[in-house]
Amino acid sequence: MSLFRDDGIVLRTQKLGEADRIITLLTRGHGRVRAVARGVRRTKSKFGARLEPFSHVDVQFFARGSELIGRGLPLCTQSETIAPYGSGIVTDYSRYTAGTAMLETAERFTDHEGEPAVQQYLLLVGALRTLANGEHAPHLVLDAFLLRSLAVNGYAPTFSDCARCGMPGPNRFFSVASGGSVCVDCRVAGSVVPSPQTLELLGALLTGDWETADACEARYVREGSGLVSAYLHWHLERGLRSLRYVEKQA
Repeated sequence: MSLFRDDGIVLRTQKLGEADRIITLLTRGHGRVRAVARGVRRTKSKFGARLEPFSHVDVQFFARGSELIGRGLPLCTQSETIAPYGSGIVTDYSRYTAGTAMLETAERFTDHEGEPAVQQYLLLVGALRTLANGEHAPHLVLDAFLLRSLAVNGYAPTFSDCARCGMPGPNRFFSVASGGSVCVDCRVAGSVVPSPQTLELLGALLTGDWETADACEARYVREGSGLVSAYLHWHLERGLRSLRYVEKQA
């Protein structure tokens, strides 16, 4: 029997039995972890209130054996709130739908439980903090998070130089399958011709140039979101369920 302590973001919860839940977290040291939290669905449980989606928590796990991830699910025996990001997210539809898409993305990019994914974890913490504080428009925060998640997982798109031959940009065409912007000689079937302002916006979101991103016109923001969604779907091989709600309200 072993005790483990880590901090993490609650990604989702599932009912278990009459009073328990299975909690899925993205943790700093152990990557994605699923654990059983007993009694948290009882109305008087303060413990359960800390283990809601979007919450940043310090958690103690109890596991059989010397490893946190083993044959059975560990128990979540203690939890302390680090930051209740949910309180600044769930009361606003735009923030909530964007945040839900972030949680689903983080879970999809951490396929194997118990494998550390520190960059993905730090990205998620920063994005939820920004979203909860209302520092930028929710759809911009979401697109920035999606692009950076793709980048840290090895799928960074290019929005200037040609993704195939490296020809310095700006280049007119954009190909999801090729990895981003492509020159006229490297364009392939299915390439699109987005506005230069759209590519500039996406480059700004990827690098954290919020002054440029915040000043961008709505039409380029919508076009950019479409490219980000298509690029993400290509690399995940199937779409995000939560992203369709963001698209409906955008």
